[in-house]
Amino acid sequence: MINIYNKKLENPDFYRQFRCGDSLMALYNCPLKSKYQDAWSQHNYIVYVMEGRKMWHTAHGSYELNEGSCVFVRKGACIMEQFFDATFCLVMFFVPDDFICDVLKSKESPIYKPGKKYEPVIELESDAAVHAFYQSMMPMFSNGQEPDRSLIELKFKELILIIAGNSGNAEMLSYFCSLMNEPQAVSLQRVMDSNYSFNLKLEEFAQLSNRSLSAFKRDFQKQFYTTPGKWLLEKRLSHAKNLLINTDKTVSEVAFESGFENPSHFGRAFRQRFGTTPASIKQPVLA
Repeated sequence: MINIYNKKLENPDFYRQFRCGDSLMALYNCPLKSKYQDAWSQHNYIVYVMEGRKMWHTAHGSYELNEGSCVFVRKGACIMEQFFDATFCLVMFFVPDDFICDVLKSKESPIYKPGKKYEPVIELESDAAVHAFYQSMMPMFSNGQEPDRSLIELKFKELILIIAGNSGNAEMLSYFCSLMNEPQAVSLQRVMDSNYSFNLKLEEFAQLSNRSLSAFKRDFQKQFYTTPGKWLLEKRLSHAKNLLINTDKTVSEVAFESGFENPSHFGRAFRQRFGTTPASIKQPVLA
């Protein structure tokens, strides 16, 4: 599984980028050779599509992004589906939780929205202010000079404040509030529920929950009364069984979409848990 933040960070010649601490913005064309790419990021990121279309597949649904789309993608894992009928070009802002919180604390009028369940990909209103902001970024990317660090930080703050100032971004505002007020236990639950079906390492789950590996294991045991490995296996197998019964996906596709490294490993674990093979319970989808 590719860490998209690290990949862009390590390839500055390929991805035109500006950095501000642990935040990164990059403008790039997307010449992927494969149709699907499983990826994750330890930071949230905001995407604005300049051209083309692409799909983000998550554990909670799929989201199609087209020209002019603006979305907030919560830190975690996804499967990106590439379309080859047009060039895909976007601007991405990687934004850590603490940066968002610091900007919101400096806001003159506080934000408040009742809590709710948050999608892994949150659609933002692509209004005139958003379009104007991204158009203002294009000269910075195209003139070949590195902007002053203070200007980069101001642009990050401007984007967060534009989003927070639009009452139409209700779901996003609720999520922003949760970052400032949410107990760690709820945060850990959200990280696991949103990413269990992806083949992430325990170290990566720990990173997503802002913990060391030892703290992650300790807190996980306190909250779930089991080990991360046992919990993940049970969740992935239950998810796989549901896909086998209710979709027309192949066994290999189900294994991949349930976080298993290969179909053989999936088959052994499935049989041990349910007493039968994945193929034997697969049924045609009813019309």
